[in-house]
Amino acid sequence: MRYERTPIEIESPEEMGYGSITCNLTESSFADASLDDLGLDLAGLVLAYGDHLGHPGLRDALASDPGAGAVGPGDIVVTPGAAGALFAISTTLLEHGSHVVVAAPNYATNIVTPRAIGADIELLDLRFEDGYGLDLDRLASMIRPDTAFVSLTCPHNPTGTMLTLDEIDAVIALVESRGTRLVLDETYRDMGRPQPLPIAAGRSSAVISVSSMSKTYGIPGIRIGWAMTTDAELRTTLLAAKEQIVICNSMIDEEVAFQVMRRRSERLPHIRAQIDAHREIVTRWIAGEPALEWVAPSGGVVCFPRITAASGVDVEQFYEVLNRNHGTYVGPGHWFEQPRAHFRLGFGWPATPELEQGLAAISHALTAAASG
Repeated sequence: MRYERTPIEIESPEEMGYGSITCNLTESSFADASLDDLGLDLAGLVLAYGDHLGHPGLRDALASDPGAGAVGPGDIVVTPGAAGALFAISTTLLEHGSHVVVAAPNYATNIVTPRAIGADIELLDLRFEDGYGLDLDRLASMIRPDTAFVSLTCPHNPTGTMLTLDEIDAVIALVESRGTRLVLDETYRDMGRPQPLPIAAGRSSAVISVSSMSKTYGIPGIRIGWAMTTDAELRTTLLAAKEQIVICNSMIDEEVAFQVMRRRSERLPHIRAQIDAHREIVTRWIAGEPALEWVAPSGGVVCFPRITAASGVDVEQFYEVLNRNHGTYVGPGHWFEQPRAHFRLGFGWPATPELEQGLAAISHALTAAASG
């Protein structure tokens, strides 16, 4: 493994210090929750080694999702965040020289872990001009007899676009016919519009679904995610990977996740309503900002606008003015190995006044960087 730190981690708000940021529009999650917000009861919790697959009640709650399909509690490996699941999948299915197809742009972990292993990673570029849509024919042409898996994300980070269920089923049929697998990062699934899509792992044993508590539920601090697969042999291997890395998860983290998921029907309507309201604010703002263009997000809490070439904006000056003069931060394109004229804008994390202030700051910075 050739580990390297990535820009998205080096320049993250938690590394910079939240106190140094006035308007934080970099985050790709709903607002962080406090323990008081969650109404938990942790009294009497025994801090022993936990079930190696993960908290049985949590796995029951995940498998009871109306979209779970064929996924049962025994098909779920609870991991240290979605990052832990993705790491276990890559180290299980890849070795030096293995071929893998990964959609790009993408969250760094989906790309850098296969790269660190030394895999032959081939990027399926999702293009602004195509609405960041999936070209199934191009994907089919990239799959080789030795392709270990295809890696997609839905809803997508950083663009907020979504695959349709028909597209997901078409990809599943494709990987099945080619004898490979689909790894679908569904971390933003509960934020899908108008409703969440079914869990893809419940539709085929050739699919591994990955998700976590970090984004929709705003509790990244507990580090709980999971991988779902109905392939019993693969599930056992993923469990072995987890056991070699951490044995089991933190009992406290899993209990928090269990209690939240058990009551998710109480929390999700508020979360989704807040996200929808913020998406409308961003949509109206973009419509009145001539220096920007975007592909409107259809899920999640992020979008990926870009500064137009015709605007005359000096991109580097834009970031300098935005950060220095306004204390406002977005996720610059290089976080995703894209041009810096693009930036990820997160609209789920900030409170409404902070979001509106941050959007106004972006407009001021664009004007200042265009006028010199």
